Amino acid sequence: MTRDERLQQIIAILRDGKMHRARDLAGRLGVSERTIWRDMAEISAYGVPVEGERGVGYILRRAMGLPPLVLTREELAALDHLLTLAETTTDPRIAAGAASLAAKIRAALPPPRPQDAAEGLAGDEANG
Repeated sequence: MTRDERLQQIIAILRDGKMHRARDLAGRLGVSERTIWRDMAEISAYGVPVEGERGVGYILRRAMGLPPLVLTREELAALDHLLTLAETTTDPRIAAGAASLAAKIRAALPPPRPQDAAEGLAGDEANG
């Protein structure tokens, strides 16, 4: 299992809304407690709303994440436009959130083909 797969599994486990001790997560995932501590720090740094600490346990307090979505080229273009507008707002929290969201979306999309490179987020990736 790769580290990314493990991080995704931890988030999936935490979605039940219960407190989970590092020891239990480590046993379930076949890694050390120290690895879980590092993983929890990374998950938190990604902005996942995890609460807890070493020796106590970890819990996901509020909903996060969206179900998988299939977006059309036009929907991606609209989202790209709205995020670009939001990044220019005077509210620093909204601007930072828009920039972070745009980066997450770009990271999740397949690499653009050369003929699509000039089309921003939308490209032709949304249509496979």
